Amino acid sequence: MGIACGIDWSERHHDIALVDHDGNVVARRRIGTGIDGFAELLAAVAEHSEQPEDVAVAIETDKGLLVAALQATGFTVYAINPRAVARYRERHGQAGGKSDPGDAVVLADILRTDRHRHRPLPELSELAAAIKVLARQHQEAIWARQQTVNRLRSLLVDFFPNALTTFPVLTHRTALAVLAAAPSPAAAAKLTRRRVVTLLHRCGRGDRPGLADQILRDLRAPALRQPLQVEEALALSVLGLIAVIVSMQTTITRLEHALTETLERHEHAKLLRSAPGVGPILSGRLLAEIGDDPTRFATADGLRAFAGTAPITRASGRSKVVSTRHIRNRRLADACHWWAFAAITKSAGARAHYDARRAAGDAHNAALRNLANKLLGRLWWCLVNNQPWDDQAAWPRQLADDEHDAA
Repeated sequence: MGIACGIDWSERHHDIALVDHDGNVVARRRIGTGIDGFAELLAAVAEHSEQPEDVAVAIETDKGLLVAALQATGFTVYAINPRAVARYRERHGQAGGKSDPGDAVVLADILRTDRHRHRPLPELSELAAAIKVLARQHQEAIWARQQTVNRLRSLLVDFFPNALTTFPVLTHRTALAVLAAAPSPAAAAKLTRRRVVTLLHRCGRGDRPGLADQILRDLRAPALRQPLQVEEALALSVLGLIAVIVSMQTTITRLEHALTETLERHEHAKLLRSAPGVGPILSGRLLAEIGDDPTRFATADGLRAFAGTAPITRASGRSKVVSTRHIRNRRLADACHWWAFAAITKSAGARAHYDARRAAGDAHNAALRNLANKLLGRLWWCLVNNQPWDDQAAWPRQLADDEHDAA
């Protein structure tokens, strides 16, 4: 192996260290985060290696401009989990000392001694990288919206519980429109039926018989009240949160459309959507996290471990515990959970497998995780062989048993 490079990155500067195959630190320096700093890094590497392809780079992140520039230049980049870096650091000292230049050396040394135990970042196509950005930002926007909705719910509990009785789901357009017009009990008391009907029409609900009257009755039902000035202050906060949620809804919709349109241009789009329960959004998330590098996962077990669907065994002496894998790609694990949940309504084989796990004593989530593990194994085969999903091939035993029972 050639030179190993460790980079301890931050927003203001990066510390780099180059280590040769004998463990000698041949270069250390602190570089800037811009193009001049990257040029300085390339110059330092060029002094000890002729080709970027001969240099392995360890860094504690898998995203950002620096990672993109390193991959575009031809370096093999390894994203090392910060927890793993902490454990490697302890190999060289137990006092707990830490420094940015020291961490750069530790990162380089990880690749010098244990490069074979770490997986390099995949070589994503530009289209797959764009899908990854859109899928992740779409999910981030949904999570951020839910946090804001939770804040709104908490606020309404404090002074306007009738609003939650009227609108249990605060992300619905009708709920946001009516609460924007009546953000407090005092405002609800002044709300007219005509105004509610107008809002319903704007939201596409129409004046379903009795709906406007029911909304008014629920909002005006007898309840405890805050002092008027406190209500007004809280109502102002409600209006602010509603405006944020509406803006987030618009952003989520735009990202969803962009993700769907971009995914359509990728060669794996039809293959992914051929799997039962996988729609445009889930297929985008799966592609974003798995990538389109066919050499990334040599086996299905590698993909399952990456997603966290495969259990982990801890054995010592007579003790043996099989438990859920917590070190995983959280986004891929989330996508697999919802895929399994949707698959049990779209695939007879998936449903039979889920039912068998439940009958064996698995809880709902455990059965879904086991099902996701099976689904991922088949998806890996489809991607490696560039073949669409075949439910009969995926569940030969389960479907054969169902046919036998039916006969």
